[in-house]
Amino acid sequence: MTYPVGLRLEGKKVVVLGGGQVAQRRLPALIAAGARVTLVSPTATPSVEAMATGGEIHWERRPYRDGDLADAWYALVATSDPDANTRASAEAEIHRVWCVRSDDAAQATAWTPATGRSEGVTVAVLTGRDPRRSAAVRDAIVQGLHNGTIAAPHHRERTPGVALVGGGPGDPDLITVRGRRLLAEADVVIADRLGPRDLLDELPAHVEVIDAAKIPYGRYMAQEAINNALIEHAKAGKSVVRLKGGDPFVFGRGMEEAEALAEAGIPCTVVPGVTSAISVPGAVGIPVTHRGVAHEFTVVSGHVAPDDARSLTNWAALAQTRGTLVVLMGVERLAAIADTLIAHGRPADTPVAVVQEGTMATQRLVTGPLSAIAATVREQDIRPPAVIVIGDVVDRAGTTPLTDTPR
Repeated sequence: MTYPVGLRLEGKKVVVLGGGQVAQRRLPALIAAGARVTLVSPTATPSVEAMATGGEIHWERRPYRDGDLADAWYALVATSDPDANTRASAEAEIHRVWCVRSDDAAQATAWTPATGRSEGVTVAVLTGRDPRRSAAVRDAIVQGLHNGTIAAPHHRERTPGVALVGGGPGDPDLITVRGRRLLAEADVVIADRLGPRDLLDELPAHVEVIDAAKIPYGRYMAQEAINNALIEHAKAGKSVVRLKGGDPFVFGRGMEEAEALAEAGIPCTVVPGVTSAISVPGAVGIPVTHRGVAHEFTVVSGHVAPDDARSLTNWAALAQTRGTLVVLMGVERLAAIADTLIAHGRPADTPVAVVQEGTMATQRLVTGPLSAIAATVREQDIRPPAVIVIGDVVDRAGTTPLTDTPR
């Protein structure tokens, strides 16, 4: 039998013996806990070495020797030398240091549980000497908390304010864990049309969901009206989530909202999201960069035509680049964009892909040369929202079978 307890290791000395795979798995959590970690090992995996190079841990490049555990609060013994492990365990016993052994749990004074996190909750599971069962139980609990099959309501007070949450490209599974947690804790959700709509169905009945496109704005601009709605609900003591598609700061006007909230004295949290500029091409097997093909990618907005006086994009310069060009909000102006790029030197046979409603069950893909893609899009009735990918990486689509399909 064991007595479960959570260790507060911030600022405390922790010694890890051995720099192999066990250390590689365990070190990130110790670092995150704020422990002062000393690694004792002649060698280390590249990932562990990177932690030392980055100053996250102190590395003594040598074998274990007596006295290494002095003044330690916690020790992880994971060397490939059984004799060194046994001597380290004996030293831990003398100094009353809680000691985990990767090679012989029976000789340890502490066991590492299978841990997982969901919505701010840490789940730790111990099942004796059956680590696979521990992991299975952990996964079941975390999944249950995540999808609501395990009911665990929040009883703490929520902090009024606004969270600008990037919802990802559309598939509800592609929102970040933090974004999903804040959404579950919200009193008010102001959602964009391109946000992950399926997530709204999961919200409790008391949550007020507001369609940003339907906020009355009268003499105000639509964006100003949204800013005012965010401020109004936050000042009323509500926890507000502004749910956006993609990332809040990639053509999402997130900074405008953050600035308005700051001016009004409203606390604001920004939760980055998975931008469609990268994820949607990836969903159809197109890498925006690929060794020997493209060493750069550029993301531009196509919401105004290249010859529009409001355009801030140097299309002539973009035509001369060799990397990938990703255009968002450009379907309706694709003909003008293609003509401009060709006129300034982009080859007319440059491969182009247009992905409509990427990552969703309604996802569609059309491809063609730059000179003909606008006509193909019209013929196939491709409509916004869609992501346009221009460059040789488009030819990589379909070269590798994808095992994951959109919802």
